[in-house]
Amino acid sequence: MSILDQFSLNGKVIVVTGGTGILGESFVKALAEAGAKVAILGRNWDKAIERVQLVEALGGEGFAVQADVLNEEQIIQAKDLILEKWGTIDGLVNAAGGNLPNAVIGPDKNLFDVSVSDTLSAIELNLNGSIIPTHIFGQVIAEKRKGAIINIASLSSHQAITRVLGYTVAKAGIVGYTKWMATELSLRYGDGVRVNAIAPGVFLTEQNKALVTNPDGSYTERGQKFINNTPFGRLGNPSELAGALVFLLSDASSFVNGEILYVDGGFSAWSGV
Repeated sequence: MSILDQFSLNGKVIVVTGGTGILGESFVKALAEAGAKVAILGRNWDKAIERVQLVEALGGEGFAVQADVLNEEQIIQAKDLILEKWGTIDGLVNAAGGNLPNAVIGPDKNLFDVSVSDTLSAIELNLNGSIIPTHIFGQVIAEKRKGAIINIASLSSHQAITRVLGYTVAKAGIVGYTKWMATELSLRYGDGVRVNAIAPGVFLTEQNKALVTNPDGSYTERGQKFINNTPFGRLGNPSELAGALVFLLSDASSFVNGEILYVDGGFSAWSGV
């Protein structure tokens, strides 16, 4: 197999949770361009249909499934629908997540006035929202002993990012979960099953837009801090995650397991000096 063939996802069935979001859209597009059949999961049915249309416009096959990643019964039903349509699942991208407005601690807010329930909801979405789909879709991958699972970590997985406690705790948990599941699946089902994570830098999305930009489009003080502490001197473009995604799902990364791949313009590498 040539090196170019190793990067191909031609004919592989890839499930993308959170496929209706900003980063999810970039993932869906990249997978379609790499030849995958893409199952788009999300709560927003209209957006899911738009993503299917995007896949089809690129000459691929898409399938929309309305489901909440925190609802185990709905995810089981989604799995059954995908298997009924395509007969197998080769990969899973756990892209559902993001911060919740009420879980953000404002700079003028008392740290201890933050809603504990909202913080726990942010943890649940970003951690349980990956665990539940992995245990349901991952069983198909494990039993066929071939496939890849990609979780989405964050800069906050290994260093403190102020004001987003629930998100930080959850993304740190994603790293632990990725390494644990990578180990267990490989030991039990062999070297054809892999679990890795992508840790994006700061990309402008609907969830963080109010935190990093002003209504006029200029950067907030917080947004400018991210830029100042990134050697590239800018925020990321969602399309810049495509290469890492395709690599980790493809045979080109066949000996990569339990790893966290940072795509952050050097933010995590720089000391600031």
